[in-house]
Amino acid sequence: MSRSLNTSPAATARPLNTAPLHAAPGAAAPRPGFRPDIQGLRAIAVLLVLLYHSGVSLLSGGFVGVDVFFVLSGFLITTHLLEALERDGRIRFGAFYAKRARRILPAALVVALLSVFAAWIWMSPLLLPEVLRGAAATALYVPNYLFAQQGTNYLAEATSSVFQHYWSLGIEEQFYLLWPLLLMAGFWLGRRSERRLMWGAAALTAASFLFCVALMDVSQPWTFFSLPTRAWELGAGALVAFTLRSGARWLRSPRTGQLAWAGLAGLALVVLTYDEATAFPGGLHAGRLLGLPPLQFLGAISYSLYLVHWPLQVIPQAASLTEEPLPLSTRLLLGAAAVPLAWLLHRLVEQPVLRRPSLRRSPAWVTGAIAAAASLAVIITATGISRALPQQTSSDRVAAAEQPSLSPTGTGFVRANLSPTLKTVSGDNPSVYAAGCHQEGEAADANGCQAGENPDAPLVFLVGDSHAANWYPALERLAEEGRIRLDSSTKSSCLPLETPQQDQVSRSGEEKLVLRPGRLSEIAEHSVESFALRAEEAGIALISDLQPTPEVPVDTARMQQAVDNLISNAVKYTRCGGTVRVATGMIEGQAELRVTDTGIGMTAQEQTNLFTDFYRTETARNSDIPGHGIGLSLTRRIVVSHNGQISVRSQPGEGSTFRIRFAVE
Repeated sequence: MSRSLNTSPAATARPLNTAPLHAAPGAAAPRPGFRPDIQGLRAIAVLLVLLYHSGVSLLSGGFVGVDVFFVLSGFLITTHLLEALERDGRIRFGAFYAKRARRILPAALVVALLSVFAAWIWMSPLLLPEVLRGAAATALYVPNYLFAQQGTNYLAEATSSVFQHYWSLGIEEQFYLLWPLLLMAGFWLGRRSERRLMWGAAALTAASFLFCVALMDVSQPWTFFSLPTRAWELGAGALVAFTLRSGARWLRSPRTGQLAWAGLAGLALVVLTYDEATAFPGGLHAGRLLGLPPLQFLGAISYSLYLVHWPLQVIPQAASLTEEPLPLSTRLLLGAAAVPLAWLLHRLVEQPVLRRPSLRRSPAWVTGAIAAAASLAVIITATGISRALPQQTSSDRVAAAEQPSLSPTGTGFVRANLSPTLKTVSGDNPSVYAAGCHQEGEAADANGCQAGENPDAPLVFLVGDSHAANWYPALERLAEEGRIRLDSSTKSSCLPLETPQQDQVSRSGEEKLVLRPGRLSEIAEHSVESFALRAEEAGIALISDLQPTPEVPVDTARMQQAVDNLISNAVKYTRCGGTVRVATGMIEGQAELRVTDTGIGMTAQEQTNLFTDFYRTETARNSDIPGHGIGLSLTRRIVVSHNGQISVRSQPGEGSTFRIRFAVE
């Protein structure tokens, strides 16, 4: 028989017991509704994100801190809404949205405004338009969709957006807008049965997860940044809230609190690449660990800390005017500096607004009007800065025009008569872009564009990436003059099959390696860091277990390319929710690298031909996974040129393991 939510006026609402299952001995009684264990989890989540963004390579999965926040948010919000339904028989939408606005917007908008000022002072003026777009999207609560629309790729961008971390706030704000409406609708359609409402929430959560898996093959940016493909994480937290309210007998068992250790062990498995769960001490409960004062402090300021830590990493990196990451010590100091700044933001902005009696007593529309005005103020201020205080992008000096040459001479200043100017150069693209003949992003149209009508003229194919596209205007003119027929197929960041970049070791004896002492473990560490965010966008756990290996003679650049190819291949062939493991160590007296995935795998016959030029497995074709079959053959040639060995073991549907080994003298 389904449990109904008693909403009669005479009924006494049964509130959820929000006290932790096992409080620390001698601890002061928490205020009603406060859970120290939740506060501790917030601290762990924000620390993972902070240290990961500060460059701590050991925490290769630190980005999952954001996912922890999603689950916690789904749990807390659903708990409050279910209590409201039980107590009042309805959700007071105005009061709910006003409270969320007071909780989220003040600190978020203050940090956004300060970030704009800091960017104007320290970042290149050429980056300011992108900063302003991010600020406007943040103020309108849709930064996640801005990044999805832009096809944001962490690996392809030298400088990340100052507002990139706001994508998760956009997800939560959109969830807070829709979730109460869905719960209220399910409440009435389910005839006030909480069990039916739970099954409806479970169905929505499952649908979101399946949508995430399906969309992964269509567009990784939209899968990563959109609410429909992220809602299942908040839904998981919501299902926990339903479960705790179900009154199941096992929830009252003294051993139930020990389940928290299983959760922490699972989190450690992702973050620290444990192969198995860590045993917990007998009689000790995770609630005591999570209730420690340092974790309670960080949990209290976790929201402010999340807001301030990212601009502290991005703006100094942009101000350095180099693509080389700042030193680890500098990034850690910036991460540490975020803590006191977050405390100030928490004390001076976040808490005063939350606790201000006049706001708490005022009608919901007043809070809404203030929130809208504050958001509008951020947009107006950000735009006003760029208009009222424009930055120079050139000097007042001019330089004489020079004839084109293979070795042009530069100047020590940005000349005033530079054409195109620095402000407009990003839009000064070849005519192939305006003609719609150049592919971008997820586009996969291989038809290309044709020019020239002289049937007797030679046929010229233009194939390659944006560098090749720069030749289009010159070839197009030849085609218009009837001297050639042109068939152009170009796409950004898509190298052609035969280029020096991809075929540097294609012929024995032609590759001149620059051998220096190097460690396979350090090369693998660099590759894992490079692919971490790409794997996250794909919904794949990229786990590393990099044991130090001895030095061997190696061309670091070439070997880096080989390892990158293996990891890229593993990520491409693994579906959302899968795992890619990268490990190094000493095996049988040799330095070994292993890349293991849970992807589609391959047959024994396919493994035999795998390292042949341009070979694509039938398994990959049947799974509609694109590729040209050059990466692995190039990897083999690089390894062989270093007198190393490469092998693969795989089973269809069970993934693959690639091994590289080098003899150690």
